[in-house]
Amino acid sequence: MKRMSFKAAVFDMDGTILDTLADLNASLNHALGACGHRCDFEGETTKAFFGSGIRVAIRRALALEQGFPEEKLDVIGTEEEPELPVTEEEIERIRQVYSPHYQAHCNDVTGPYPGIPELLERLRNAGVKTAVVSNKPDAAVQKLAEESFPGGFDYALGEAAGTARKPAPDMVMKCLARFGLAPGEAVYIGDSEVDLQTAENAGLMCICVDWGFRSRDYLEKRDAGVIVSSCEEIFRIITGGMDDEVR
Repeated sequence: MKRMSFKAAVFDMDGTILDTLADLNASLNHALGACGHRCDFEGETTKAFFGSGIRVAIRRALALEQGFPEEKLDVIGTEEEPELPVTEEEIERIRQVYSPHYQAHCNDVTGPYPGIPELLERLRNAGVKTAVVSNKPDAAVQKLAEESFPGGFDYALGEAAGTARKPAPDMVMKCLARFGLAPGEAVYIGDSEVDLQTAENAGLMCICVDWGFRSRDYLEKRDAGVIVSSCEEIFRIITGGMDDEVR
């Protein structure tokens, strides 16, 4: 029997295990339109909005509406964010329309990326604990985790009051505490710069997937050390090359 490299795998949700883009896009456009703003965003543009929670996504949409460069949207929500003519009151007004709409429609056309359900089953059969942490509202995370991956996760956690959102390490550390593990015993899997920062802040190795909300080129430019194109690669890294039949 080969020794496993990691005892737990902590996954991001949007762009990593679930293709949530269409439902996110529909709810965001609905909320923006209902509040009198531009509401025709789609595709790659919407991908750039998400990753740091809905408030940041709304702020990025409003900034773009007002002429902020799309290629610089990722600085919004970070310490490098410039002063923007976007009020917290307006962001909250839009969020209040978005949240119930997304909760009701978060699983209309959302679905797992190919191979993810099988990967989770293989990891759990290999004795690896699985968790998902996301900057999505916790209610949506719980719903999607259970409906899309019934029994697939030992722990699921979304954004909630009292716990700092990613890239702060708090959510990941909650998972590790739940499992009784140290950072070196777990690996983090994500698709964005927020995930790279989260893993670094929590002291975990990060595996980045190239099928999500950020391109391989984008990830490479941000010094992602491990970028994968298949679930098989993820399994082999986490288990140290262990075959399914060798346990």
